Amino acid sequence: MNSIGVDFKLKNIEIENKKIKLQIWDTAGQERFRTITTSYYKGAHAIVIVFDITDKDSFEHVKIWMQDIDKFAKQGVMRILVGNKCDLEHQRAVTKNEGNEMALKYGIKYLETSAKDTINIENLFFDTAKNLLAKQQSSKVGVGNSGPNSYGIDLTNTGNYNNEDNKRTNQSSNCC
Repeated sequence: MNSIGVDFKLKNIEIENKKIKLQIWDTAGQERFRTITTSYYKGAHAIVIVFDITDKDSFEHVKIWMQDIDKFAKQGVMRILVGNKCDLEHQRAVTKNEGNEMALKYGIKYLETSAKDTINIENLFFDTAKNLLAKQQSSKVGVGNSGPNSYGIDLTNTGNYNNEDNKRTNQSSNCC
C-alpha cells in the first residue's frame, strides 16, 4: 500500500532503564505533499532524511529537504541522512562516499539501510533515541515526558515502512 501523505506510528524502546516512545511521522517525501510535510518539522526532535541509493534524483532532493528543515524546523533539531536499499548494491547510483560527503556537508550522521534485509533499521531508531535522550539529559530540557522514567520523542521520517519486522520499503508507510 502506498503512503498517501503522512502516516503516524509508535515504537517503544528501552534505553538505560528508561522507556522511550518514538512518535514516527512518515511523510513519504513526495513532492506533492511538501507543503503538508513542512508543518510536521516544527515539533520534531529528530528528522530522518531518506533517499534511495539506486536513484540519483532521490539523492539530489536531499538538498531541498535540508533547506526545508532549515526553514521550518526548530533550531538544533537532530538530522540523520539515510541511504536506503543497500541490499541493491549492483543497482547503486549513489556511492557510500557521496552519501558520507553529503552528510559531512551538513554536519550530520550518514547510515545505509535495507528494508528488504532489515539492515540497520533497528540501529537507526535505537541510536537516534539514545542520542536524543543524551541531548535531553545534558540540556535538562523536557522532550515530552509522559511519566517517571518515560520520555516521548518525536521522529519525523521521510521514508516508508511496512508492518513486517519494521522493514523499510518504497511502497508502504507502516513502520511499527
